Parts: sequence; C-alpha cells; structure tokens
Amino acid sequence: MAKYVIIVPDGAADEPLEVFGGKTPLEAAQTPNMDRISIEGRQGLVRTVPDGLDPGSDVAQMSLLGYDPLRYYSGRAPIEAAAKNIHLGLEDWVFRCNLVTIADGMMADHSAGHISTEEGGTLIRELARHIRDERIALHTGVSYRHLLVVKGMEFDVRTYPPHDHIGKPVEKLLPRGKGADLLIQLMNQSQQVFAGHDVNKVRQDLGENQVSSIWLWGQGKQARLDSFRKRYGLKGAAITAVDLVRGLARLVGFDLIDVPGATGFLDTNYQGKGQAAVEALGKYDLVFIHVEAPDEAGHERNPEAKKQAIEQVDKHVVGPVFDALQRHENWRILLLPDHPTPVLTGAHSASPVPFAMAGTGVTGILHAAFSEANGAKAGLRIEKGCELMEYFLKS
Repeated sequence: MAKYVIIVPDGAADEPLEVFGGKTPLEAAQTPNMDRISIEGRQGLVRTVPDGLDPGSDVAQMSLLGYDPLRYYSGRAPIEAAAKNIHLGLEDWVFRCNLVTIADGMMADHSAGHISTEEGGTLIRELARHIRDERIALHTGVSYRHLLVVKGMEFDVRTYPPHDHIGKPVEKLLPRGKGADLLIQLMNQSQQVFAGHDVNKVRQDLGENQVSSIWLWGQGKQARLDSFRKRYGLKGAAITAVDLVRGLARLVGFDLIDVPGATGFLDTNYQGKGQAAVEALGKYDLVFIHVEAPDEAGHERNPEAKKQAIEQVDKHVVGPVFDALQRHENWRILLLPDHPTPVLTGAHSASPVPFAMAGTGVTGILHAAFSEANGAKAGLRIEKGCELMEYFLKS
C-alpha cells in the first residue's frame, strides 16, 4: 500500500519584501528539504479559495482535502464545533467567539496577546454566568478561540474576521443584518464583564494586551462532509493544534493525533509534530500535517518570525517525514500553504499558492527551489483547489 503525506505550513505564501531584498519569506528562508521536494518532483500553483468566498483556512483547507467549498462550506464555526464534539441541532447557529483587544476604537489584536487557555477560559466562563438567555451557550476553547451557540433564532448576518481587520475602526466591523442586534448586545455585555476583571488587571501589570471584548464571526449551521476513506479508499490521520483543522479532519473521518506542546503558535512543538508524523506512517495510508505558525507571524506582520517559522517546519517536519517516506516502496508527498498571509497587510489573501509534490511516478520539470515565483514558472496551474487531491493521489 502506498503512503501519502500532506504538509501545510499555514499562510506561508507571501509577497516580495524589502527587508529580504525583494524576496518572499519562503525565498529568504533556508529550506533545503522543501527545495528537495520541488527539485526532485513537480511544482505548480493552485487556487484554494473559490471566487465569492472569503480567503480563510476553513475554505482553503476544505479545498486541499478534496472537498468543493462551494458545495460543502457552511461556515467556520460549525467546523470548529465538530472538533469539540459540540452537538448542533439542524436549526442551531454557532459563531466563532474571539477574545480581542480594542484600543481607541480600533481592532488592535485579534488574539488579546495570544492569551493563555487558562485565562481565556476564565473570562468565557465569567461571561457565561452573566448571560441569562437560555438560547445561548458559550463553549471554551484554546487561547483566544471560543464558540457561541444560539438556538431558536434565524440569522442573515454579515460578520468580519478580526485578524483581517487589524488597525481598522471597530464601528465599521460590527455585525450587520438579521440577528445582528443580539450579537452586538453580547459583545457590549462582554466589555462590561471584562472591564476590571482580575485576569485583565494581571495582564495590565505585566504589560500584556488586555481582553476588551468577545468578537463574534464565522457563523453557520451544522457541517457535514463525505467520508474521505469512502471517497479515496485511504485511512487518514491529521496532526494539528488548531480546532478548525481538527474539525475538518473529524468531519472527513480522519483520526486525530495529539502532540504535546503543539500550540498553534510560533512556539509550537515542531519536532514533536515531525516525529508523530513519522510514527503515524506505520498505521495510516495518509498523514495530514498542519502547522499554524507562519500564518500567525503573517498576522503579526513580523517577516523575520515568519521566515524562522518556515525554517522550523522545513527542519523538523518536512525533513524527517520526507526521509521516512523514502523507506517505503510507493510513496508521495505534497507540500503547500493553504493561502497567503502577506506580512504587509497582515490579512489572508485569495491569491493562488505554490505547491510541490514528489514521489513514486512524479516527474519533475522545473527542478528549482520551492517558491511562489517558481510555482508560477512551472506551467502547472490548478484552478479548482478541490481537484488537487485527486491529482496528488492518482495522477
């Protein structure tokens, strides 16, 4: 049986930066293992975000897994609810609930300084005690990422991802449409509850960003996806610290492999992820490895941190996994970001991303390092991202 690995350095694609002499972070980073894949194998570009959908990891990674978002996508929050085994009735709505920092009327930080899970959970539970509406339930998550479920209401509302609007006036980002009044009321209530809370007092004393408010976005109803195993005949597993990807994996029937110290941030356990993936090859046909760190560096507009995160992925994940795969008779590896997160904007982009694949039956053409520019030069462009999986597994 062939072995397959997909490695996703989230948001790694970018634009040329002056600080790197006109190179992108991918081009500036030392990535000998990513380059081996692209030199020995095949490069190209793939559009992971269909026209009409926002460029988030939810849409992009659904595409990468082989599912057309235009058919299956029902919102970001329902996917994360699946990760937490939160039961949603057919008429229930679920919203992503960030803990954010607002300063001088501007969205200052989508993560409240990447607040700890313990602190974030304390604030969410405190808010829940103040909400006396049986239709509403809050569910704690990791760090700044939480969920809110609303029963018995219908929504037709526009919301805005906070990470794509850093530095913009909050007044222009508030929910709009049917049901928006309730969401704004809850956000205002959270501001009253959080103001002066002990968690914020400690964070203020430490010089850390305080939690100003919850931020509700990414809404949708119950998510459903076909079984990956039924569709492709392969038993899969996913390695990720992010509930969004865990939810997608669970929805398609992948097993989840937990890695101690995997944080979904720049300090994640890169080496542990690589080791877990190598071990998983003995049990699974396909291993999907997601690393959030480059995306977080992009949101922070920190080019050096992004470069370093890419190098860590290359050294501790791509290298060991690529070497382990070659001990199998038949194998393939696919490497690609899900979407760009340009440092200059700090926001996701819908631009196509480079990909590289190598392994049994894959013939190289360009024989050049892995980068956005070389992906474009390779002459292979896949316009529907959901078709890349079929190409990777069967071409």
